[in-house]
Amino acid sequence: MNNKFNKLTLAAAITAAFASQAHAGGYQINEQSVSGQGYGHAGRSSNVHDATIVYGNPAGMSFLDRAQVTVGGTFLSVNTDISNVSASQSSPAFLQATGGLTDTLPVSGTNDGDMVPGTLVPFAFYAQPVNEQLAFGFGVYAPFGSKTDYEDGFQGRNQGNYTEVKVMTAQPTVSYRFNEQWGVGVGVTYNRVEGELRRQVPVATPLGLSEVDSRVEGDDEAWGYNLGVIYQPVPETTLGLTYRSKVDFNLEGSFSASSPVLDQLGIGTVTDTAALDLTTPETVNFSLTQQMSDNLKLMFGASWARWSEFDQILVTGTERGEITNEQQNYSNAWAFSTGGEYQLTPQLALRAGVALDFTPTQDETRSVRIPSDDRRIFSIGAGWSPTPDLTLDVAYSYLTERGTQVDQSKTDSFTVAGQRTPPITSNYSADYKNEAHGIGAQLTYRF
Repeated sequence: MNNKFNKLTLAAAITAAFASQAHAGGYQINEQSVSGQGYGHAGRSSNVHDATIVYGNPAGMSFLDRAQVTVGGTFLSVNTDISNVSASQSSPAFLQATGGLTDTLPVSGTNDGDMVPGTLVPFAFYAQPVNEQLAFGFGVYAPFGSKTDYEDGFQGRNQGNYTEVKVMTAQPTVSYRFNEQWGVGVGVTYNRVEGELRRQVPVATPLGLSEVDSRVEGDDEAWGYNLGVIYQPVPETTLGLTYRSKVDFNLEGSFSASSPVLDQLGIGTVTDTAALDLTTPETVNFSLTQQMSDNLKLMFGASWARWSEFDQILVTGTERGEITNEQQNYSNAWAFSTGGEYQLTPQLALRAGVALDFTPTQDETRSVRIPSDDRRIFSIGAGWSPTPDLTLDVAYSYLTERGTQVDQSKTDSFTVAGQRTPPITSNYSADYKNEAHGIGAQLTYRF
């Protein structure tokens, strides 16, 4: 069996890794703070509220008045409507099979749209001021992730029917406050990535037209870092800036391809190894927090991600060297948010926010694994502190995407029993409309 199976599945792995279908531009996940979720993460780098500032801005820990731990998570539910579907396979071999009538055959199947399972995104942070200037902290969270699981009979299964890519990060952090106005911080990140991809690959064999179940799994670990600075020109105004480095992964993967037809031909399950490089983009976040009155504060945030580094998919194999080199041409992307918090009573704070998140993907390369476009996110939340030591935060977010189209094709050809099979081009076109709901809760305890 030709090693091109690796080309197809590993290329899909890279594509899927750059596609969080629910939460932030590209594949970035925003769910590292429920208190921040309530105001749309508008003050992510500047609003020092609890231990989640370890992620938002490592400089902020030195502005906390005492040690605290924050744990929580957000449950994400995604709904997708798929319409105007067209799917086909074309090959010169079909002319002979149909007596010269056509070289294109339709692909049947379903388009339920229920392809993103409900997912809980957890996090935990600890911050410990040592004195009035120095503080240490630690965090565990998920900065990136993507999962789609289409039904078995999905009409676009030749392009991809299962994707799971997740990154988990552990971050020790230190911050130093020079004076009442300035603070800086740095965090070192240990990151681990895992992924699994599946696709039904069409193949013309001596026994007829069939589909092969193609799967790849891979993982790796790598290091990165975060830098942050906070500036308070006056006590009512806080400016924050955070830089998160890119992280370079070198995934080592295992590959398998199986089908009853391969068993009948005496080939059995095909296995191989392959490698690919994956780089998560560097990001910059700026935010402003302004205390308007004793009870009201407003926030604004802007984030930028260097997605332009993802310009191609380059997969190499142990036997064939370069397996594939596919152009992606992602563009750098911005996200903007604004929100506010009102202290209704000494124990209860109310929050609201809105965010605009622009996709880095391009129309010509959008995939069934990446059926997303520009997003608007509306959030509300509340924080309840029954005692000065304890705070319970809750939040709800509604995400709606601009309707988009997937127009995708792949060409497959293999070597079976020493013979090259005719190439088959599979095509899938559909309109996608996505929306998501996020419900979060977190608990903060101060020592």
